[in-house]
Amino acid sequence: MNSETNIIQSLTWRYACKKFDQNKKLNKTQIDVLSKAFNLTATSFGLQPLKMLIIKNDSLKEQLLPHAYFQAQITTCSHLLVICIDTAFDENSIDEYFDLEKNIRGTSEEIIGKFRNQLKTIYKNKDRKQIDTSAIYQAYISIGTLMTVCADQKIDSCPMEGFNPVKFDQVLGLDKMNLRSVLLLPVGYRAEDDIMSSMKKVRKPLNQVIIELD
Repeated sequence: MNSETNIIQSLTWRYACKKFDQNKKLNKTQIDVLSKAFNLTATSFGLQPLKMLIIKNDSLKEQLLPHAYFQAQITTCSHLLVICIDTAFDENSIDEYFDLEKNIRGTSEEIIGKFRNQLKTIYKNKDRKQIDTSAIYQAYISIGTLMTVCADQKIDSCPMEGFNPVKFDQVLGLDKMNLRSVLLLPVGYRAEDDIMSSMKKVRKPLNQVIIELD
């Protein structure tokens, strides 16, 4: 069986889990894999204007539940991943990235200096809303990466936009960390009585969604 078949089978197995088995928890190795996957996700210019919270504490999940419209995934999941944008991302953040590149790759300032200044100029000409909006788009890329890795690792997940980010930020104290919550990804193992798990996946035929241009 080739790798393409394996990944397609995993993506077919995946669905938006509606109810998790509260007695089954992800182990540290699994959480490490998801953390590394998030860190490796594609971002614009590789600048990573994102951070991810990993919430395991049941009491904290209970506090967040009403601010996610009492959706059971919040409290039945093993871990709740909260994808956030860095609201303090600015020209200094770009300098930090290029300094890190110099440290890791040994690249000289002579080589990267022009690109560094170009990016700083680009960001200098953007307002806060534009910078944050760009980061939000990148957050969606990261959740796609996480969901694919979850499917590959047979970890159940449920991408969620349905929550009150302002209330989440207040409960989690994100303002103090210069963060703003954007997306949620509860992860864990599906409950045996989640009726959605046994349903066939509904997707349009390929010829209705793929257009090949010769």
